[in-house]
Amino acid sequence: MTAYEVAVRAEAALGEGPTWDPATGRLVWLDILGMRLHTYDPSSGRRTLRTTPQHIGAAKPRAGGGLVLNLRDGVGLLDPDDTFRWLHHEPVPGRRANDAAVAPDGSLWAGTMRYDEAPGGGTLSRLTGDGTVTTVLPDAAVSNGTGWSPDGRLMYYVDSPTRRVDVFDHDPDGTVRNRRPLVRIEEGAGFPDGLTVDAEGCVWVALWDGGAVRRYTPAGDLDRVITLPAPRTTACAFGGENLTDLYVTTARTGLSSPHPLSGSLLVIPGAGQGLPQPAFAG
Repeated sequence: MTAYEVAVRAEAALGEGPTWDPATGRLVWLDILGMRLHTYDPSSGRRTLRTTPQHIGAAKPRAGGGLVLNLRDGVGLLDPDDTFRWLHHEPVPGRRANDAAVAPDGSLWAGTMRYDEAPGGGTLSRLTGDGTVTTVLPDAAVSNGTGWSPDGRLMYYVDSPTRRVDVFDHDPDGTVRNRRPLVRIEEGAGFPDGLTVDAEGCVWVALWDGGAVRRYTPAGDLDRVITLPAPRTTACAFGGENLTDLYVTTARTGLSSPHPLSGSLLVIPGAGQGLPQPAFAG
């Protein structure tokens, strides 16, 4: 069993979205319901915290500096000088942003969900740097982890209530097709949430109510299980100078007796070899 460490002890209601920013050498992560955007520098231990004006589902580095934010009412751009502007503003009552990921071509794939998690109430959309939006999946429930194979030819995706990790064929122009299940999570093991893909093409999936991160091969075979003390593990990403440390976010929301580390940012040093993540081209 790989040992975990506590990177940041916190009490995030819904910790999510760990993302390594190579330009700053920091891990970006957030608390969706707490409306907080965190950064953590593992080399110095320095942390920053800012409050966002809305529930925030994801924050990803931009090619020119700053961050792109998946917010309740749309997708916005945060410049290095902290100037904010909307890239795509589309408020929908009862709906909020959730997980997002940047594709190999620099586009942002942003998910949404209804607060009541109603089936068909969420979406997955592709946004280019100029703000052009294409709705790829119009009828998700809880749009969650998204990632690409090392060669960019496959896209992995989680709609959590389905208990599946699905795989699509992915074309260079951003078209996806031929959706099929890669993995089905068995009853009692939790729900698939956020994911990341490593340099070997294996898919790491955090299990909500499963207290674990699993690694699956490109063929869908279970390869590794890392058990963690916080039951609501939400997402994972490789970070650190050599992209070998696996960071895992956790949540406290909905737990009557949360574990003391629920809501903290955990790390498994030397868990594997991550892939450099592209920045948003906008």
